[in-house]
Amino acid sequence: MIVRATLEDAEVLTEIAVKSKAYWGYENDQVESWREDLTVTPKMFDESNIYKYIVDNQIGGFYILERANIRTSFLNFLFISPDYIKQGIGHQLLQHAIAYCKDGGSAILNVLSDPNAASFYAKYGFEVIAQRESSIPGRFLPEMELEFPENQ
Repeated sequence: MIVRATLEDAEVLTEIAVKSKAYWGYENDQVESWREDLTVTPKMFDESNIYKYIVDNQIGGFYILERANIRTSFLNFLFISPDYIKQGIGHQLLQHAIAYCKDGGSAILNVLSDPNAASFYAKYGFEVIAQRESSIPGRFLPEMELEFPENQ
């Protein structure tokens, strides 16, 4: 079940983001260096739409969607708890975010993807539009977009 997250969920959401990053084989020191970037803050609740996926009375994953302007929304976070990876939760959360964008009139959904997640987004029609250097020198993140022609 997908429901709106609340400020009281922030700590759990942050831990899901951190543990999800670690799941993909990054060194602990590297993951910890990203902790600040992965922290879900009160400001995010004020400026974004945050939805969580509930399974067995636990938060199994979440996403953070920010409306940048009249045309573009940004998927800033989409993380699944390692306990629930490969169970279709990412699919359901992304489909929810896409429907939210379409219903809200967004023409573009943009995501700065982790390299490990690029193929996931590509399955849903996202296309790489640029490569951005990450905080790790020589490591590039694909910036991807999904267009909604019906909202152009």
